[in-house]
Amino acid sequence: MAMVDWGAAEDIGVRLVPAGPKVSGAEADEAVADLQSAAVASVDPVREETGLFADTDTHRAVVVDRNEWIRSNVAGMRELLAPLEARISDGQGPSWVTGGAGRVAAFELGAALSWVATKVLGQYEAVVPSGQRNRLLLVAPNIVTVERELDVVPQDFRMWVALHEETHRVQFGAVPWLEGHFRSEVEVFLSEVETSNTQALKRLGAIVSAIIRVLRGAPGATIIDAVQTPRQREIFLRLTALMSLLEGHADYVMDSVGPEIVPSLPQIRSRFDVRRSNPGARDGLMRRLLGMDAKLKQYTDGRKFVAHAVDAIGMQGFNQVWQSPDSLPTAVEIEQPALWVNRFSG
Repeated sequence: MAMVDWGAAEDIGVRLVPAGPKVSGAEADEAVADLQSAAVASVDPVREETGLFADTDTHRAVVVDRNEWIRSNVAGMRELLAPLEARISDGQGPSWVTGGAGRVAAFELGAALSWVATKVLGQYEAVVPSGQRNRLLLVAPNIVTVERELDVVPQDFRMWVALHEETHRVQFGAVPWLEGHFRSEVEVFLSEVETSNTQALKRLGAIVSAIIRVLRGAPGATIIDAVQTPRQREIFLRLTALMSLLEGHADYVMDSVGPEIVPSLPQIRSRFDVRRSNPGARDGLMRRLLGMDAKLKQYTDGRKFVAHAVDAIGMQGFNQVWQSPDSLPTAVEIEQPALWVNRFSG
């Protein structure tokens, strides 16, 4: 039996996710058409800026709603967690993980996804079930919501978002080993999950303690940290460094390319950064619980890393980062980019 009732998780997420912004049929059609055009128009500028090429047939961009984003993420998580579920099914896990607990997990996952589904502007499907092609998802309702909140030119904002997300598509599409490396790191991380009753109860206690710390406003507290063994923390640091690189690279590219094709970019960047750093009270709590504050830091740290490297050794020199997993920056090098540059400029 699965540790998560995946069908229920998807149904719950879709049922709980709020409706998107109020738009007329014509406005919805225009937004979808604009995003489709922006996805196509972003390909050449990103290719020219990065020097990377990803086939648009194999790795394509699609415009989706919140429900499709949830379905995509349930499928991806199910794929990633399959090895852990297999261990539990083989009798290596505590009995309470399956059965009723699987339905409880489904509700918790579905509820979390229903919230995140209102925030994500775009996402590259880094992990998909066997036989499916990876897609770049542009979440139309959220893009329209944010452009209205920021009061910016819709076409400019849509193009700006497309540039960022196209960079993610290129990263995975142009670097053959990247997807496999990411999956391997996650699989090793999950292989460290303790499945004995004693350890599972300890983890549950740690999660409850972490939630209390978050509610009290303790800095840096998340439920993610509560479920990590020492070895998992090492892997998590590597994954965090990788995500900082990917997000920082996308932010750097979108702002480097943007001035030529996004006239109101300075206004968009200024207002977007203010919004990103000042979530509402409810959103702030959810960000801390899910560890998303750390993700926001990835954008700024990663962008500084990429900017430093490109300034020091040029884009061609920076692209050495895509040679192999050994070329990726460590967490320390993300914080001190000169250390990485010294590795590749000698």
